[in-house]
Amino acid sequence: MRPLPPTALALRGLKVLILNTVIALGITLFDNHSFGLNLLYSHCIGICIWCYIEGANFFLVDNWQKHVSRLIFIVPVSVVLGYVSGHLLTDLILGTTSFQYWKQTPRMAWGMLFVSLVAGGTICWVFVSREQLAAERQNLEIARRQASEAQLKLLESQLEPHMLFNTLANLRALISLDPARAQTMLDHMIAYLRATLSASRAPAGGTRHTLADEFARLHDYLELMAIRMGPRLQFTLDLPDALRDHPVPPLLLQPLVENSIQHGLEPKVEGGRIRIAASADHGRLTLQVQDTGLGADPTRLQGQATPSPGHGFGLQQVRERLATTFGSEGAMLLVAAPGGGISASVTFPLKT
Repeated sequence: MRPLPPTALALRGLKVLILNTVIALGITLFDNHSFGLNLLYSHCIGICIWCYIEGANFFLVDNWQKHVSRLIFIVPVSVVLGYVSGHLLTDLILGTTSFQYWKQTPRMAWGMLFVSLVAGGTICWVFVSREQLAAERQNLEIARRQASEAQLKLLESQLEPHMLFNTLANLRALISLDPARAQTMLDHMIAYLRATLSASRAPAGGTRHTLADEFARLHDYLELMAIRMGPRLQFTLDLPDALRDHPVPPLLLQPLVENSIQHGLEPKVEGGRIRIAASADHGRLTLQVQDTGLGADPTRLQGQATPSPGHGFGLQQVRERLATTFGSEGAMLLVAAPGGGISASVTFPLKT
């Protein structure tokens, strides 16, 4: 069996010492010996019993939770051995022979052995029950986390083809208009997709996806769109240095940026500007995508239950991924921007 961490072992030892002290107080109330003497005997016996049980747990029992029945035999044997060893240890410390006590008052001696047996069995059962409950909670938390990660990966796998389709549609339109620019755009797209797919398909527990990575992918994507739209597209990315290493789900803002360009800026003759910003306030992180495009009805977008191709799909993905990763702590809001266009923002706890 894997040994306990030092902190857990120290905490368990402290509980044993407290129990030994309580037993010594109880004995002193019904015994003629001093509290100091009873405390010494109680600690020596209790510590010996604990050492025997821990030794049996480490060398004989692979897992307490799976072999509780074996403790029925281990605890009595450990208590008897610990009781005898504790007496011998106390005699060695004091230079006395306490086993005369068995001849003079055997009833009291057997009573003390019974008290040791009950105390040892009780504290052992408490330890096993708590460890079993902690293990069950840990397994449940692992299962929940794995389910959330699997759902998040499913949502990302649905989003990646959608993003790829939109990018290829832009490239197809540009080929007939300007083949040279289409070639440049294709080169950028290959590099962008390689980095994006590699980041989004990273194994759980591997290198985390940070805001710096998210903003870098968005910059690549906007550079791609700028090849097609030319000076009609202006963009700004505002990421404070203090937030660069904060983890976020991959491609979280991608659908919002795509919607801003495809349904706001690209249909507008003179084009416009898109701003992507991150900020933190009162323990929450806010990511905002704001454009100066044609705009849309935010109420319709917020309440769209069945996503339409190329429009509501990305917004629905953002909502679902926020719910999967942050539960009720994640939220998305679409509002009409003061200068025209749409302002989309997502918020979730700063520390995850």
